[in-house]
Amino acid sequence: MTRNAAVAAIAFLVTTSSLAFAAETSTTVGAAQPSAADLKSLTDMRVGIVRAALQLTPDQEKYWPAIEDAIRARAKNRQARLERIAELQENGPMEALGGSNPVEMMQRRADRLIQRGTDLKKLSDAWEPLYKTLSDDQKRRMAFVSFAVMRGVRNAIEQRGGPDDEDE
Repeated sequence: MTRNAAVAAIAFLVTTSSLAFAAETSTTVGAAQPSAADLKSLTDMRVGIVRAALQLTPDQEKYWPAIEDAIRARAKNRQARLERIAELQENGPMEALGGSNPVEMMQRRADRLIQRGTDLKKLSDAWEPLYKTLSDDQKRRMAFVSFAVMRGVRNAIEQRGGPDDEDE
């Protein structure tokens, strides 16, 4: 029964990962952005799906809080970036440039990339001790869930026609 639940959870993730990133695509320009509550709910679902898919043992559970914290911190920072993008779309690109010069724009871009890298590093550091304890079955499920999420990211990028979500 738990295997069926894990398969159902993974199937749900696969189908919703593309939907989650659809909110950021160019086809939704002018449409309402997801609310903070919607994004929090999505993060809650993703955390639950990953946890259910892994079927952690009691010994492995001790590693989960650090992973969940890293996932939530990364999602919070992503939400802030999405809000900034929505703000820029509302104000228009010329107003967004304002008094900025190209060097300042590059510096802000670099700072955002550093933040994204820091978030990802924290997440990978949090996963490392748990990953070492996973069974081969759990590793396969984790790989599948990771693949589903990355496919969703790739699909969103392809739909946008751009290199990533940070080019404000």
